[in-house]
Amino acid sequence: MELACLDLEGVLVPEIWIAFAERTGIEALRATTRDIPDYDVLMKQRLGLLQQHNLRIDDIQQVIAGLAPLPGAAEFVDWLRERFQVIILSDTFYEFSQPLMRQLGWPTLFCHRLITDQQGTVLDYKLRQKDPKRAAVKAFHDLNYRVIAAGDSYNDTSMLSEAEAGILFHAPQNVIDEFPQFKAVQEFTDLKKAFIEASDRKLEI
Repeated sequence: MELACLDLEGVLVPEIWIAFAERTGIEALRATTRDIPDYDVLMKQRLGLLQQHNLRIDDIQQVIAGLAPLPGAAEFVDWLRERFQVIILSDTFYEFSQPLMRQLGWPTLFCHRLITDQQGTVLDYKLRQKDPKRAAVKAFHDLNYRVIAAGDSYNDTSMLSEAEAGILFHAPQNVIDEFPQFKAVQEFTDLKKAFIEASDRKLEI
């Protein structure tokens, strides 16, 4: 049996922190794992900015409520589900994901949690586990699944390396240049073709 493992932000939905940066005008919140490979450094920067500007979790959730999946993403997930078991492996947070997961038809999501107080102040974050995307793929291998994975950022590359086939999708040029071992595509039509080529079964688009 084959599993399709996908990143979420930048692959299926917009980058939440970039959307929030555009709403608030705080340019430093635009940084993502495309820019800062160390996730802990990135999150501490984000948490510091939230505290500095007195922003709470409901401020972020209001922005997320107005977001929609990237054009073609929902249709791609439906197409993928007909051919693979689909799991989203993301460094987003369950407190952010519900409106977007609803629009994608509730695919299975493995991600992290935020720690907040009663006033909604974001105090910290809790990783599901260390290097969670790679760990998930390794666990699927232990269950005798074959994995094809797609992502766009530095934090996806360990998942892509661990999978039988890794695909960069919507990745910036700096990530493509640093990881030439992964096939890189930019359109959902080409992503479908990449999954079919990587499969060990005879599939059709």
